Amino acid sequence: MATQTGTQSIDRAAQLLVQVVESGAPPTLGELAERTGLPKSTTSRLVGALERQGLIQRDTGNGHLRPGAVLQRFARRETRDADLVELGAEALDRLAAESGETINIGIPTPGAVEQLDQRDSRHYLGSTNWVGRSVPPHGSALGKVFFAFGALPVPSGRLEPLAPATIVEPGAFARELERVRAQGYATAVDELEPGLWAVAAPVRDDTGAVIAALSISGPTVRLRDGLLDELGRLCRREADALSTHLGHDDRKRGAA
Repeated sequence: MATQTGTQSIDRAAQLLVQVVESGAPPTLGELAERTGLPKSTTSRLVGALERQGLIQRDTGNGHLRPGAVLQRFARRETRDADLVELGAEALDRLAAESGETINIGIPTPGAVEQLDQRDSRHYLGSTNWVGRSVPPHGSALGKVFFAFGALPVPSGRLEPLAPATIVEPGAFARELERVRAQGYATAVDELEPGLWAVAAPVRDDTGAVIAALSISGPTVRLRDGLLDELGRLCRREADALSTHLGHDDRKRGAA
């Protein structure tokens, strides 16, 4: 019986949430109760629960109900990701043409790095298709960028090695992040998996926050002296240009 009651409450709360999200004009509590056929006391209790979870917010003064902060953040992220893919397309194309290697744009997610778009290597031997895949951040160049510039919280303690060369000791990892901040790009060789190298540089939005990163990756059989620094600077240049396109102006905020 308790299970049935709990399921019924979830169904009713979902029904209320759908009404708020899909309403042409924000409804009041009374209007919401009338539309759903639920008692006003039940509606008030469920709306309160949705408010506490950030799914609904109530306007002070008129009591109108609108989608809450959680849903608004999700909507902005979905729009932002689509914008990043569209606005970053030319940068990915240029990096692919100049480097001949695999190019990605990735974003930070809780505990992982997610790849949004890719340009494939011109070589037969190249890295895999990463789009839609999530990878552990501490073994990737993209993840180092997000750690270094505050897009992901830096883990405490010793990290789990992903490959023999992965930097796992806290002191060494902290020094690596300092180096990333100083040079404006990150590198990784044999850290995510043996035989794979990558460089990555941060992409900032109009507030200066790092919201994404561009990366170049390839197999170590094509890794020569100086290549990582060369491609790191190239990646940083394109990432800076994309950041400017997104509204970032380091002349006003200070160079990053």
